[in-house]
Amino acid sequence: MHYKDFENVIIMEHPLIKHKISLLRDKNTVTLVFRHLVEEIATLEVYEALADVPLTEVEIETPIETCTGPVIDGKKLAIVPVLRAGLGMVTGVQNLVPNAKVGHIGLCRDPETHEPREYYCKLPENMDQRLAIILDPMLATGGSAVAAVDFIKQHGCKHIKFMCIIAAPEGLERLAKAHTDVEIYVGNLDRCLNEDAYICPGLGDAGDRIFGTK
Repeated sequence: MHYKDFENVIIMEHPLIKHKISLLRDKNTVTLVFRHLVEEIATLEVYEALADVPLTEVEIETPIETCTGPVIDGKKLAIVPVLRAGLGMVTGVQNLVPNAKVGHIGLCRDPETHEPREYYCKLPENMDQRLAIILDPMLATGGSAVAAVDFIKQHGCKHIKFMCIIAAPEGLERLAKAHTDVEIYVGNLDRCLNEDAYICPGLGDAGDRIFGTK
């Protein structure tokens, strides 16, 4: 199937996003620059992802007169990075929504079943009234992404968006099929996964490159 067959998939086409992803791919991009690029891409993506948030009118006193103006309606947003690479995208989102609450979800692979297992989950209160934006730079097999959405739904959240920078077709299809109610924002759709489940051409291990651990 093609990603265009899924109504919940949005592939970013902005030239700045494409340009910055090309810089991310370069193996010679140093950690500091890599980290800044991840933040900038997250800012550009979340700008698009929040285009449909509801607004309400409030009264504002300007230096000239009193007027009404639109503000985001309802509860504050919840930013939920998937540990650890998702942490690199948090500041980029906070640049636009600094008051958003931040939760964290940690997943590891079960040595017997090879399926993702939750080892840590700390989310803001009232998740049933919030829009949660899950952050993970790489959507490879889709196993962790599907599990992250599953776990957040188990905590009562009904409105979820997923943001990644690079996706493989295999993982994108798996997530889009498993959670048709979740909008998936993708910086770039790459060619495929290799035998080691790395995205090709990809950019290597995002966590290692963000935190300088390799």
